[in-house]
Order: sequence, then structure tokens, then C-alpha cells
Amino acid sequence: MDMHYVEKARQLRSKGYNCAQAVACSFSEVVGLDEQVLFSMMEGFGGGMGGHQATCGALSGAVAIAGLVTSKGSVEGQTKALTYAKSKALVQAFEARCKSLVCKDLLGEETGVELHSCELCVEDAVLLVQEMLQNR
Repeated sequence: MDMHYVEKARQLRSKGYNCAQAVACSFSEVVGLDEQVLFSMMEGFGGGMGGHQATCGALSGAVAIAGLVTSKGSVEGQTKALTYAKSKALVQAFEARCKSLVCKDLLGEETGVELHSCELCVEDAVLLVQEMLQNR
């Protein structure tokens, strides 16, 4: 597996990008969007959509990339079912690897038991996007 995207995501995290931004921005060239656009678009998805209450930002970034590579950009394109299928596959694979989809659960905020660190969530999300891209 090409570790280029994982390394890019690590570098972005070290610059202060949130998990969603790090995953999505790692694939800016693949989806043909400026990194700044992806950065802004994904900002609200970091931290489990604010306060660690919801879906892991790394997974949100991965699902965003699935939509960007699958959708034809209009309802006439009839790509919604395919995008949903790819997103569902990402969600299921992420949950299998990380043991949860919820940020606070992954970080063990209520249990004191971390299931998966942010860094590992980002890495797994990037690897899952790479697998999706290879299988399209």
C-alpha cells in the first residue's frame, strides 16, 4: 500500500489540521479541489462535529472523499446509490477496525479506555479511502 497519503495526513495533523481536514486534504489532488477549499469544508467535522459527541472526523473526511470521487454533481447523474454504497462500506470497515464511529467513544472520554487514537483513526481512514480508490 502506498503510504504517501498516510504520510501527508500525518504532516497535516502536525500542522494543526483536525482529523477530517487531514484525511480530506490528503486527497485534494485526487478530487481536483484546492486544499484550502477542503480545509474550510471539513473544519466543522473535526472533533466529532464539535465536542466529540458525534461521528469521528477522520471518517467524515473519508466519506466526503467518497462523495467527491463518485458523484457526478447533479441528481441527473444518478450516482447517489453508488455514493451511499461506498460510504456505507467505509463506515462498516472503519467501525470494524476502530471499534466505534463516535469520537468520544474512540477516545475513551467516558470509559477511560481509548479504543483508537486520533492518529490511528486518521491513518485507518486514509487507508480505507486508498482501498476504495483502488477498487473503483
